Amino acid sequence: MTPASHLSLGLVLTAAAGMIDVVGFIELGGFYTSFMSGNTTQLGAGLAHMGPALLLPASLVVMFVIGSFVGSLASSLGNRRGRIGVLSVVIAGLLVTLTLHANGFSAAQAMLALAAAAGAQNAVLPQTGAARLGATFVTGTLFAAGQDLARAVRREAPPWRWIQHLLVWLALLLGAAVGALAYKQWQVGALIVPGAIYLLFFVGYVVRAPR
Repeated sequence: MTPASHLSLGLVLTAAAGMIDVVGFIELGGFYTSFMSGNTTQLGAGLAHMGPALLLPASLVVMFVIGSFVGSLASSLGNRRGRIGVLSVVIAGLLVTLTLHANGFSAAQAMLALAAAAGAQNAVLPQTGAARLGATFVTGTLFAAGQDLARAVRREAPPWRWIQHLLVWLALLLGAAVGALAYKQWQVGALIVPGAIYLLFFVGYVVRAPR
């Protein structure tokens, strides 16, 4: 089982990821800043036409990988230092997105930095226990819920561990709902909400970091 303290922090980060992804999804008209399976499917469908529509999903995939690469490098600095580094990358991506949008860049251009931030976020929390925390996608989490439920029935896993996976899925769902409501009020400015969450985590890790 994932420890409760670690699980709660991960659920908050997962909710923040849901807020980010829904803003990107609305702004990009059906493309994603963190769900690369969806973008890859659209990229594959677009290959049949070989037109400029290929550029956006391809760019989002590339930027997500770049963000994952930079975030993973930052996380290798160690426990707290690594998390501070990853959160710095995520916050920077949000700031770049907000700055580009405020200066008249198109959604397709501004959201590329958001895709990089989403890729980096997946490196914030190392996996502790069964639950995959702080990630920006939950397909594997839903599979793990079903898998752990089957194991629990066979008495090969703790009886309630599968619920932790469902809590991660629920966190992303609720985060997306909150992000959609915030978008109605502030459009891309809604990114300030998850940005504040990341900033709180950043400050918390800085304050707790050994001197």
